[in-house]
Parts: sequence; C-alpha cells; structure tokens
Amino acid sequence: MQDGAYLWPPIIPQIRGICVSALISMWSNFFVQQDEDGRIGVAGAGQGGGLGGVKGGRGQRRGHKMSDSQEGKIKLAFFVSIIGVTLTVLGMGTEFWVELAQPKNFSGNQTCQVAHYGLWKGCIRTLWVADIDPERTSCGPADLPGETNCTYFKFFTSGENAVIFKKTTNKKLNLAASILALLSLTMMVMGSICIAMALSKGEPFFIKPASFCFILSGVLVLLSILIFHQSVLSLLSSDHSIPLHHELSWSVSCVGSAGGLLIFGGILFIILSLPFSPWEKCFPPKDSTT
Repeated sequence: MQDGAYLWPPIIPQIRGICVSALISMWSNFFVQQDEDGRIGVAGAGQGGGLGGVKGGRGQRRGHKMSDSQEGKIKLAFFVSIIGVTLTVLGMGTEFWVELAQPKNFSGNQTCQVAHYGLWKGCIRTLWVADIDPERTSCGPADLPGETNCTYFKFFTSGENAVIFKKTTNKKLNLAASILALLSLTMMVMGSICIAMALSKGEPFFIKPASFCFILSGVLVLLSILIFHQSVLSLLSSDHSIPLHHELSWSVSCVGSAGGLLIFGGILFIILSLPFSPWEKCFPPKDSTT
C-alpha cells in the first residue's frame, strides 16, 4: 500500500500541468474566434458599404450570443454546481471524516475515548460511559459532551506521522488525499470563473471549459475520499494492541454528495454547450399537419 501511495505525489504536478495547458488552449481558441469574427465584420462593412456593412458585421457577432432561455438553463446548472462547491468546502474544513472508538469499558473506569479526524486536524474526545447508549459496545458517538484535545497534523510542516491510540498514520496517503482535495477546489474556482465569464460576456464558449473543470473537480473529490479511506485502513493495520471500531462520519457523506453534484453539473454544462437539443434529437416533435 505504501508503494502505491508513493506514486501519487509525483503525479500531482503532471495533472496540474495538463489542466493549465487545457485551459490556456481553450482561452487562446476563444480569442482566435473573436479575432475571426472581427475580421468578418470588417469585411462585411467593406463590401456592404458604410453603416450597413458595419451593422451586418455586428449582427453576425451577436448571433453567437446566448438567448435568455439558454442563460436561464446555465444559471440553473450553475446553481447545482454551487451546491456541490458549498458542500465540498463545508466537508473539507471539518475533522469529522472518520471516528475511531475504543470499547466502552476498555479503560475500566467511568470514561472512554473516541478519536475523530479529517484532512488537516485530529481530535481525541473523552466521554462519560454513563452518557453512552447502553446497547452500544464502543465509545461514542463523538458529538456527545466531553473533554476534547485537538491538534493539527504535521504532514505539511515537519513531515511527522500522527499517532492515534498507538496506531501510526501513513503520511503519504494522507498527503495524497489532501492534495487531491486542494486540486479539486482549484478546479471548482476555475469552473466558476468560466461560468461567470459566460454569463457576463454572453459567450457560450466558456461553458465547455467550465464543464471540464467541474467534472474533473468531482472526480478528484471522490478520489480524495477513496485514498482517505485507504489511509484509515493503513492506520488500523499499523498496530493491534488496542481494538478500535471505525466508521466514516458525516463529512465524508457531505463531500461524496458534493462530488456527485459537481459531476452532474458538469454533464449539464456539456449538454447545454451542444449545438442541438438532445431532448428534441431523441424525441422529435410530431408534425401536426395532415
């Protein structure tokens, strides 16, 4: 598992380079198209003579603008993507990705401990056994009142592994999950900028790079969850002296839903960028004339 994890950090700069190159290529194609439209307008002005030719060139350029109906559909798809972005930011900022609970009576006293952590920070919470459900065999849940001790991980500073209940984390897997999460946020920002440009300039060209950014961000979010889960399994297998019950917490559900919404929003943008309506293509309107 560690050998597989070692391959992830070197791949990250390559993924970032591909994304930046793709965006630069799309951006340059946009300006080339704008330049060609301007030349067509100037040619129309020269052939039509005077103001009539200029109006013809302007009318041709306006033909590429979005209609009110298309703009409304783009805003609706963008709303879906923004929900995904909000859920991603909410989930990534918490330390409730996974809960690690000792047996309720492991310490033999009136308290027990449960740990919960995320991408950046981990916490150990001491709970009263009397507050725990009698039918529950493990300590928890972590939202019960108790004393909490939280510390930030040192993966990004000194490179040290964290120790939780005598179990050691795999910093390579944790770093890979965190970097993929940050890359997904970067792609969300780029996709949002593209949609903002499309709505403000009225240019449907920006919809295609936005769809690419949102779909890629959703895939990166889901990959981050998978790698994080592998890091949890690696943590549990590092030591067996303390039995632990583990379960993924609400933040993973939040981030996973966000990844699905981002991919769905990107697919909607792809459909909206098509030169034809897929609905009318699959279900052509019936001719009412006899």
